[in-house]
Amino acid sequence: MSLNIIVLAKQVPDTRNVGKDAMKEDGTINRAALPAIFNPEDLNALEQALRLKDANPGATVTLLTMGLPRASEIIREAIYRGADNGIVLTDRTLGGADTLATSYSLAQAVKKFGKFDVILGGRQAIDGDTAQVGPQIAEKLGVPQVTYAEEIIDIADGFVTVKRRLEHGVETVKSPLPCVITVNGSAAECRPRNAKRVMKYKRAASPSEKAKLTPAQQAILDGRPDLCIEEWSAAYVEADPEQIGLAGSPTKVKAIENVVFTAKEALTLDGSDDATIEGLIKDLITNHTIG
Repeated sequence: MSLNIIVLAKQVPDTRNVGKDAMKEDGTINRAALPAIFNPEDLNALEQALRLKDANPGATVTLLTMGLPRASEIIREAIYRGADNGIVLTDRTLGGADTLATSYSLAQAVKKFGKFDVILGGRQAIDGDTAQVGPQIAEKLGVPQVTYAEEIIDIADGFVTVKRRLEHGVETVKSPLPCVITVNGSAAECRPRNAKRVMKYKRAASPSEKAKLTPAQQAILDGRPDLCIEEWSAAYVEADPEQIGLAGSPTKVKAIENVVFTAKEALTLDGSDDATIEGLIKDLITNHTIG
């Protein structure tokens, strides 16, 4: 079964290693101070897409990302793992977008892309944790959505069967195609890079990157269309200037609070008193420190 699969992914600052310079005075993340990585749950979504490709000969996987031109780095990463190609939606006018403006811009890109069967994306990005973009895109495209997906079980007869991971268990649902599916971090980890694909596609570049290469390197790209990563602008996807970037973002930072952790008391346990340890665990649960 030939499927057109789109994977939505984001290049995010690695918020797992936050230092004192991680935030700007206006409350936004200082992206220059943090290394950029492939959003973890988007990798889970990519793996589900690649499994669909493996099970359906002729299927294609296209990675779609919105961000700075350097976001082509995660497209190369996806291609190394098995994706067919990728598109970077990049434009100065897209900067400062909240989830509403982001979902609109990506929905416009999907419309420009054309026919698709499944859109997959991570549940949320680690630089926002809103889990809003995927569902909003589904609403803007007018297609069904399945959230909290842990495994795509099957695609057949115009329907996709998905296992969802919920707070108190799992459920299996069936959705008509086309649809949008957001994938949990509890889903299977993405496969590693394929060495042959790394060697074949390591020179893949976007137009912005190509402009910085030597004439000899540019000649290589000219002779290899499969190495060309597409870049789309806001105008190309026919986005309304009033609905993108800061202009289309009603979300504003009203205040910033710095959380400072201080130790007010200490308790030393020698491990010999089970009752004391049990009491400590109960206190931690009661105070919502754990659990």
